[in-house]
Amino acid sequence: MNDENVNPEGTNPEGTDSKNTNPEETPGDDLSRSSAYEKKEPIIPERGISSTVRENSSDPDSVPERQEEAKTNTSELHYRETENRRIESERVSTNSGSSSVRKKERSNRSYFVVLLALIAVIAVSMAAIFYGLGFGGELGNSEKIAVIYVQGSMLTGNVPSGLGYATSEEISENIHSAVADENVRAIVLRINSAGGSPAAAQEISIEIEKAQEKGIPVVVSMGDLAASAAYYISVPADYIYANPSTSTGSIGVIWTFENMSSYYEREGVEYYISKSGEFKDMGGSWRGLTDEEKEYADSVVMDSYENFVDQVAEGRNMNRSEVKALADGRIYTGTKAKELGLVDGFGNLYDAIDKAAELGGVQGEPRVVYMNRVSLSSLLLGSESGDSGEETGQLVDYFEKSPYGKILACMS
Repeated sequence: MNDENVNPEGTNPEGTDSKNTNPEETPGDDLSRSSAYEKKEPIIPERGISSTVRENSSDPDSVPERQEEAKTNTSELHYRETENRRIESERVSTNSGSSSVRKKERSNRSYFVVLLALIAVIAVSMAAIFYGLGFGGELGNSEKIAVIYVQGSMLTGNVPSGLGYATSEEISENIHSAVADENVRAIVLRINSAGGSPAAAQEISIEIEKAQEKGIPVVVSMGDLAASAAYYISVPADYIYANPSTSTGSIGVIWTFENMSSYYEREGVEYYISKSGEFKDMGGSWRGLTDEEKEYADSVVMDSYENFVDQVAEGRNMNRSEVKALADGRIYTGTKAKELGLVDGFGNLYDAIDKAAELGGVQGEPRVVYMNRVSLSSLLLGSESGDSGEETGQLVDYFEKSPYGKILACMS
């Protein structure tokens, strides 16, 4: 052998590594690592772990490493699946929560709408009540004009308004309340009445004069009718408005008696009367009046009549003879009453309000306060059980069925 052809370092003449020229001479460990490296493939979840492991299991030297890698990938896949399930669960929970929130929001909106509707109903109801009680008008002005209605037959007693009677207690109370209100500058009496009890008229007139003494002017607005006792309470006013066709006047007093003795005799009804004095049963329907009783009745009527004449003379700045010339019980139209000086002018309720504001020194548009306008409660009372007429009659029995007859300053 030629020593020159021997490479002491074991390399071939071309300078390549003799250990790497023949694959069969490559050590097993290096080949195994090289093969495993070249055969690595990305894990594709859709194909599954078992398929990947099966493809790479041909090399027995790579099995432990492949199994470890498979375990790692399986753990990672399990983690990802668990994480995906958690995210999906959270998404579902979030969607469910969002749905619940939306439902709650819709429910809250519904409650809010209902609450607003209730508030609106309450506000409208309160406004109607306050308006009905007389708190309407110009809210920006504290100066008030109080309007008080006198409607129906006048008498003393406690009868709800709106049932055909005007009681002196109610009218006087409203006048007194208006005067007590420091913002009220004047009072308007809106009258629709044929008259009634002289005593009731006197009570109301006294309260009118008290108001005037405290600096509160009073204006009367006559409607369809303001006669007899209704005219009696009108004359103290500072100004009287009527309509041209208003019926007024009827200055006078009447006392009525009822004799049903013929009826009782025909029906066989007998009375025994035990009395302490001659006039104690005067006016009883079981007999007529004696001459002495008739004379006495005339004197009582004339006493009330004289009071009436004095009231008109003082209120209208007339002398007694002028009043007596007019005070024979006749009715006057508004036109005639103005000619005779019994009223001051023509106008409606709102003209009277304007006049009251003028006399009261009100600056600007006044607040109009209706003290006793007919209310819902009185209307309900009037229609309850359909027998309001009977109930009202019971309240005024003392007056309508007086055993002494009725002394009236009213149209007969």
